[in-house]
Amino acid sequence: VVARGEDLFKAKRGPKNVALSDTCDFGLGAGVIKGAYARMPRYFADVDAVMDFESRLVWCMVTHQGMERAALTKSPYSGTAQRQTDLEALTAFGVEMSRGVPVAVPQDHPKERASYDRGRYAFFMRGGPYDFSCATCHGVTGQRIRLQDLPNIASNKSDADRAFTTWPAYRVSQGALRTMQWRLYDCFRQQRWPELVFLSPTSVDLITFLGVNANGAKMDAPAIKR
Repeated sequence: VVARGEDLFKAKRGPKNVALSDTCDFGLGAGVIKGAYARMPRYFADVDAVMDFESRLVWCMVTHQGMERAALTKSPYSGTAQRQTDLEALTAFGVEMSRGVPVAVPQDHPKERASYDRGRYAFFMRGGPYDFSCATCHGVTGQRIRLQDLPNIASNKSDADRAFTTWPAYRVSQGALRTMQWRLYDCFRQQRWPELVFLSPTSVDLITFLGVNANGAKMDAPAIKR
């Protein structure tokens, strides 16, 4: 998947026939992808917003390659045992290029700090038919669901590090590589909450919260999960 993502990143594609490797700025300069994932989400002045890697990737594909946003975001996730989508492959390549890089999600801009605060609020907010929050599963040390241990993201630094640095990951049970956007989407599904919209502000805010909590840890993804 990573190899296909690298090919897609370097290929001239879309109506404008340009390559992301020549044009897409993930915060380190046009075409620079090495180490970028470990420093996102972050504020981008050209859109006056905080974006995670997948949000920025779609923005670049629309802005620089001329692709249609609606088409790109209609089905961002592959099905069980299906070939990965282009977005999943590109994200896998992006995170591979940050393997071993310390997480350094910035909090310098006011909008970055606001994103973290909203993400923290969303993490602890209870709702839905089960009155769940993210912290219901991920706020207790040593808790499990079935045979799966649940990292205590709320108050355990090593667990918070692992939760962020080992995604995206290949899910053996699904035969597919899953991104962080998908991980949050599936958490919302399991909480029986309304569907988390792909690239929505809430998804970016939650990733910001997770990333800042993992600052200093080294990326170790794409990883493997059960």
